[in-house]
Amino acid sequence: MKRAYLLLVILFTLSACEQANTNSSENNTAVVEEDINEKDAENTEVSPISKEDLSSDPSVSLAEDESDPSVWGFETAYKMCTEVLSEYYKAIWNGMDIDLDTYIDNENLKQYMHTKITSQYELFLKNKLTDNLVTGIDISVNQVEQVGGDKRFFYLKLDARVEKDVGSYAEATEFLVQVLNGRLVIVDWYTNRKDSYDAIVRGENQTINNPDIWNNSEWVNKLADRILVQPQ
Repeated sequence: MKRAYLLLVILFTLSACEQANTNSSENNTAVVEEDINEKDAENTEVSPISKEDLSSDPSVSLAEDESDPSVWGFETAYKMCTEVLSEYYKAIWNGMDIDLDTYIDNENLKQYMHTKITSQYELFLKNKLTDNLVTGIDISVNQVEQVGGDKRFFYLKLDARVEKDVGSYAEATEFLVQVLNGRLVIVDWYTNRKDSYDAIVRGENQTINNPDIWNNSEWVNKLADRILVQPQ
C-alpha cells in the first residue's frame, strides 16, 4: 500500500514539473517573439519606390499610379531635369542637338522650347558669342516640393552654374514634373532671370504651379503673339 501511494506521489510530481516546464517554455517563446518583433519594427525602414523597382516588379502597374510621381522617386525627376538642362545650355551656346521628345509630352511646351532654343542660339551667333563654348554645367537643388491633390506633381527649382571657355554665369530654372501616359515628363519649364527669354515672353517672376498651363489654348495663343513681336 505504501509502495503504491509513493508511486502515485512520484507520478504527480513529474506531471506537475512537466506542466510547469511547458508553461515556462511557452512564456519564454512569447517573450522572444515579442522582442524580435519590436527590434524588427525599430530597424525597418520604408524605402521609396523607384522607376527601377517598377520595371523589376511585374505586379506593380504604372497605370494604377499614373497620377503619383512619387512612385518614380524624386531622384528620377531630378536626374531627368539635370540631363535636359545640361543639353539645353549646350544647345543654346554650342549649337548641339537636343531631343525634347525624351523629356516633354505636351506639343505646345515642346514647340515653345524649340523656338526659345533656336532664338537664343541665333541671337548668340549673330553677336559672335558662340565661340565661347560651354565646358561644364554644375547643377544643385534650390527647392523641391511634391504637390498633392487631383493633379499631383513635383516642383523643382534648380540652380545652374554654366562654365564656359572664358567666364561663367548662374541662373535658376523651375520645373514641374508629372506622370503622363505612363512616363515621367516635364509639364512646365521656366527660367527666372532678368532679361531671360522666359522673362521677356512670359513675364518676370511668374508663379510656376500649374501643370496644365500648356493645355490652356487661350494662354498659349497670347504667348505666341508675344513671340511674333520679339526682335530677331
